[in-house]
Amino acid sequence: MLDDFLVRAALAGIAVALAAGPLGAFVVWRRMAYFGEATAHAAILGVAIALGFSLSIFAGTLGAALAMALAVTSLSGRRLAMDTALGVAAHAALAVGLVSVSFLSGVRVDLSAYLFGDILAVGRTDLAVIWAGALAVVALIGWRWRALLTVTVSEELAAASGIDPGRERLVLTVALALVVAVAIQVVGALLIVAMLIVPAAAARPWARTPEAMALIASGIGAAAALAGLWGSYQFDTPAGPSIVVAASCAFALSLAAPRRG
Repeated sequence: MLDDFLVRAALAGIAVALAAGPLGAFVVWRRMAYFGEATAHAAILGVAIALGFSLSIFAGTLGAALAMALAVTSLSGRRLAMDTALGVAAHAALAVGLVSVSFLSGVRVDLSAYLFGDILAVGRTDLAVIWAGALAVVALIGWRWRALLTVTVSEELAAASGIDPGRERLVLTVALALVVAVAIQVVGALLIVAMLIVPAAAARPWARTPEAMALIASGIGAAAALAGLWGSYQFDTPAGPSIVVAASCAFALSLAAPRRG
């Protein structure tokens, strides 16, 4: 069955959706969209490092994304405003990555596959890595769920309860880097943040509890992956952007949903 490239693509999309659902909920609640964008853009630099040193793309993107996330976190509260630091870091990492790739002699690189994804090229090994990374994110978020929620509501309340806000921020940082590493082949560096934010935003009007929002976001993301792949197959459109378009349609429909009190 896995010889069918569409089946592998669908399984890869579902894996990313399962991880992006609960993490995306925290990205929305904590207004971390720009933080996620800076981390995702660093993945292109990770691709250049991986190709230059003959490493796996997963290892390169994970290392670069994690380094960016930790660097941006350390800049918080310093001389630059946070949004300024994020803007500089995001675009600098993307630009350095693109320039670095151009210096790789003897290496043919399809940058569009890393910028916008190439889910249809996912192989068996890629699928195993994507699912392993996605399950690791789900396990990490599930393990720290209550603590993460408490910190999201109030860092002062969390500290009074014996929870270290810095540790929980580190958990989100690691989870975000993992999602970037597993999702880059599915939707690409430029669209990863969309798969974190759009399904979570679409789920918000339908959810009565944080847990429900995370589950609904994962469901919407999985449905968007399948619908985007179907649209890509039927209309010969790029698969990664088609998935994001499907998720955006779900968000548009959610705007008509009754607001939960």
